[in-house]
Amino acid sequence: MSGEAPGKMDVDVDPAVPKSEAALATDGLRKTFGEVTAVDDVSLGIEPGELRAIIGPNGAGKTTLFNSVMGTLEPTAGRIYLDGTDITDDPEYDRPHQGLARSFQSNELFADQTVLENVRVVVQTTERGDFSWDLFRDHREVGEERAREHLRRVGLDADPDTLAKNLSHGDQRRLGIAMALATDPDVLLLDEPTSGMSPDATNATAELIQSLQSELGLTLVLIEHDMDVVLSISDRISVLNRGSIIATGTPEEVQADERVQDAYLGGIREEL
Repeated sequence: MSGEAPGKMDVDVDPAVPKSEAALATDGLRKTFGEVTAVDDVSLGIEPGELRAIIGPNGAGKTTLFNSVMGTLEPTAGRIYLDGTDITDDPEYDRPHQGLARSFQSNELFADQTVLENVRVVVQTTERGDFSWDLFRDHREVGEERAREHLRRVGLDADPDTLAKNLSHGDQRRLGIAMALATDPDVLLLDEPTSGMSPDATNATAELIQSLQSELGLTLVLIEHDMDVVLSISDRISVLNRGSIIATGTPEEVQADERVQDAYLGGIREEL
């Protein structure tokens, strides 16, 4: 880039991935709340099988971006593409059936149901196309084998009859991932998957995320504040600041970018 300080690496703001070839793409995505712009002209192109981290200071617009992509919030402007198909105007409940799923920053679980039931109900809801509370009473054997497989993948198969509310915080986060996997996604959004975890649980979850990419071939997009996790597992990182993407690149490129250091990484890197 012309006019930049010597030694500063050239980091593309938007990856050169055509919308038609991206697993997930946004084009000029914008979300405002009154006079506040939470997401401002965000264009992303995430390749199939990529593990992309979205980082930025608190209030940068990361969760609003996820909510807009999932259809929880209606974008003010811009478009969203899943595997080349424009899904901007599709309702939120359709997106899991289209191959887009997420886990939440807060644990969104059926707290009074067992670990197995939480996942089994998602399996059956995916197969039926809609949710019903009757699923907790009827056809318990339907979807159970697949539910157990998802629990095995996240390491929660040892005691499937434990109530979800009795799990540790870290295991509740892993159960949320298992429930997202039960929708059979092609693209999985993870909102702060290691938040509140111990160092050992954080490392185990980072390994789990990598296995989902390598073994299942999923495209993964995660919001994450733990920079050790971000720098060790991401293929590429996009940095949000005040609602806008200020840099996208490999972990090495993003670490070296002065804009990122000024906006976010400088203080954190001193602590690492």
